[in-house]
Amino acid sequence: MAQRVALVTGSTSGIGEAVARRLASVGTKVVINSTKSVDAGNALVAELGADNAHYVQGDISVAADATRMVAAAVDRFGRLDVLVNNAGTTVRIPHDDFAAASPEVFRRLYDVNVIGTWQVTVAAMPHLVDSGAGCIVNVTSLAGVRPTGSSIPYAVSKAAMNHLTLLLANVCGPGVRVNAVAPGLVDTPWTADWNDLHEAIKFLAPMGRAAVPADVADVVQTLVDSTYVTGQVWVVDGGLSLR
Repeated sequence: MAQRVALVTGSTSGIGEAVARRLASVGTKVVINSTKSVDAGNALVAELGADNAHYVQGDISVAADATRMVAAAVDRFGRLDVLVNNAGTTVRIPHDDFAAASPEVFRRLYDVNVIGTWQVTVAAMPHLVDSGAGCIVNVTSLAGVRPTGSSIPYAVSKAAMNHLTLLLANVCGPGVRVNAVAPGLVDTPWTADWNDLHEAIKFLAPMGRAAVPADVADVVQTLVDSTYVTGQVWVVDGGLSLR
């Protein structure tokens, strides 16, 4: 267990960083990734230790980058056991603003959230199979389960990721398990100025607050460790979906 190797995409801040730290805390060797935040990636590697972490710059929506980051993980640590598809993007658009939710916005979000996730998964799959106990955790969203979220294009892309999770789990067992974690609002740098939503969550969610990245990372770790769980979309929303 201590020798597992994980690739966490989009892991220099927010949920991805918390996941990388959580996995590293139990002895997993972690490959950090970001599209642009090279300094933050190298700083995180320095903190975790070069023997335990490695940084790879790359954009998951670019096929060559997706393949390269998986290859870099295997070249550095000799194997790949866990893939956490966390990298994603969004844009905040009111759901009734149909003009703003243009085809271009749909394409941009799908290129990253769906196609990018697919490209990394395909590149990683042979190595996860070779692991003998491979595991994928997709970081999706409550917006892919309920009619909510920062925009309709974002919500639809996350719903696609949730269904992709089920489809993959159905064909990849027993060698590779595939699950998803679907957070509600999370307090990250990305949502730092979404003050209206943070205030609303205090009144709407039974837990009375937005999630913090560590809340999501704990569930990711649980899914990585749960060797008989596959094909599940685990909602982490402080009970918001109850109301």
